[in-house]
Amino acid sequence: MAEQPSWGYSKANGPYTWVSHFPIAQGSRQSPVDLRSSDTRFDAKLQPLNYHYMPTSSRILNNNGFSFKLSFDDSSDPCVLSGGPLDGHFRMNQLHMHWGCDEHAGSEHSVDGNTYAAELHMVHWNSSKYSNMQQAVAQPDGLAVIGVFIQVGAEHKELKKITDLLPMITQQDSKIELSGLNPLLLLPCSPAYWTYLGSLTTPPLYESVTWIVMKEPLSISSQQLEAIQSLYSLRSGKHERLLNNYRPPQLLAGREIRASFK
Repeated sequence: MAEQPSWGYSKANGPYTWVSHFPIAQGSRQSPVDLRSSDTRFDAKLQPLNYHYMPTSSRILNNNGFSFKLSFDDSSDPCVLSGGPLDGHFRMNQLHMHWGCDEHAGSEHSVDGNTYAAELHMVHWNSSKYSNMQQAVAQPDGLAVIGVFIQVGAEHKELKKITDLLPMITQQDSKIELSGLNPLLLLPCSPAYWTYLGSLTTPPLYESVTWIVMKEPLSISSQQLEAIQSLYSLRSGKHERLLNNYRPPQLLAGREIRASFK
């Protein structure tokens, strides 16, 4: 098997270069996008999302050099998402975050051109049709990702379970056990969301994601954001701060964005 091409977020290997190794980067279903009011249609048929999330499912928090990632047990003790725009049940596999170098930019999606400090992604795979994450990841209906905007404000108690551990995994490939995180507490109070058909926002950029982006942001403290921004990645043999790990908005290419709210 050929070695996976190197990619990252620097000028040399960042998002604008990905197309050279991943031609699908110019596909018609790429993410993220700018959620513009002019492209959004209220859909009264969109049902509320159903969460069956187990606070005992979180497993390992690691620094993979692109973000922090918290893995979940998606076999014997799964967190399950259904309802909304989804057909079937989707099991959570992991969550991770994208951020910038300040409080003003870092989210991947934007709203009428406005960005947030960060964006949390909760990644689920279609367990009604597929046997595991690996089988589902490249299928057009394989994944559902919940996006939650992050702004700076009050401390977030549940995310503190993650941010308190980040100083222990600052170096790439380091990891630590984290059990007992409740994903339900990482969702905003408002059930309002946008949804559209898109892709992974990191290589291999498979066009396999039903995106569900929550309208209401979560707040974290400036100290929590600093903890997130303190992670390092290994680039060209050197440890460098992991900052600005977000992909810019992609062309909507005629896709429809539906909203559960007016």
